[in-house]
Amino acid sequence: MNARPRIDTAGRRARLAVRQLLTPGSRARTAEEVAESVLALHASDPSSVFLSAGARMTDPGIPEVERALYEDATLVRMHGMRHTLFVVPADVAPLVQSSTTRKVAERERRGLVAFAAEGGFDEAWLARVQEEALAALAESGHASGSRLGELVPDLRQGIAVSVGKPYEAVQTIGTRLLRVLGMEAAIIRRRPVGSWTSNQHHWAVHRPYPDLPVAQAQADLARRWLDRYGPGTVDDLKWWTGWTVREVRAALAACGAVAVTVDCGTEEREGFVLPEDVEPVPQPEPWAALLPGLDPTPMGWQLRDWYLPPEHRAELFDRSGNIGPTVWWDGRIVGGWAQRADGEVVTELFGRPGVEATAAVAAEADRLRAWLGPSRVTPRFRTPLERRLSA
Repeated sequence: MNARPRIDTAGRRARLAVRQLLTPGSRARTAEEVAESVLALHASDPSSVFLSAGARMTDPGIPEVERALYEDATLVRMHGMRHTLFVVPADVAPLVQSSTTRKVAERERRGLVAFAAEGGFDEAWLARVQEEALAALAESGHASGSRLGELVPDLRQGIAVSVGKPYEAVQTIGTRLLRVLGMEAAIIRRRPVGSWTSNQHHWAVHRPYPDLPVAQAQADLARRWLDRYGPGTVDDLKWWTGWTVREVRAALAACGAVAVTVDCGTEEREGFVLPEDVEPVPQPEPWAALLPGLDPTPMGWQLRDWYLPPEHRAELFDRSGNIGPTVWWDGRIVGGWAQRADGEVVTELFGRPGVEATAAVAAEADRLRAWLGPSRVTPRFRTPLERRLSA
């Protein structure tokens, strides 16, 4: 019986570097190329989309990403894996919708109906308000949530939640309804309200995605994930997608994934790659990168010991498990970074990564500051190291 092929840490780091466009020689010209290379850009923090793209582009800048998102619509902002906001290539959006978002949207719709009932509003009333909101959006072309509340006053109806608890609050029908309609792909987020770092967006009516069979969509998304992030374990793909173990194993089988032994840093585990990705890959030249909080590379796997030493996690993650800005050298995280009020990009390296690494990181910090120009970025999810550096 033949032993499984083994992919060690060096092989994993080599794949990561080139396939996710992190070496200087692999950088992209367009935002679309970046999104294609990482499959999905985390968008819970709007600035992460632009910073993640900029780290992988030969000529980074805000206008290039805005063009792809808002002018050409070749990139789509949508709820996807783990109920999280992502920016994905337009051709990937239907896969995400059918494989993942649709089921979550159904649950969110049931929650919306229950939420409305708590305020004394039945489904007929909710359906009327929804119809009026969609009609107002269609007539205006696009509108912010607050503007829609002016056009359809019932959207501003408030309902108390968590009554009697310290975190009791009032939520509006509009806030919940727009979220659900977005997850159902009836509407889509367009330009932000304010600057590129704003978390509020205008909405527009959207044409529904093709209704793909769930198993087919999951197999296709799993194949694309393995192409960018493989080798990966069942736990990695389960964490990244939010699927069940059964769904993950079925998707891996359907896309023809091959089992390998993979080095996870502190242990070896069963992992999977595409059939054409079993053989060793060339090692790239050493490289440095400054990646933002929630960048897709450090968030690509659940088992992270092969690129992130466990002793540094507390400094780089917030209490909810969101990773902050990281400094990379040759396939591993070696520190963190922050931008100060005067625009300076400062770094802190763990240990002594060496003269070459220190110089390369400094050059990347200068590059980041230069293309950010007068913009100032504070991560939405702040970590201990980022807070300390930015002070």
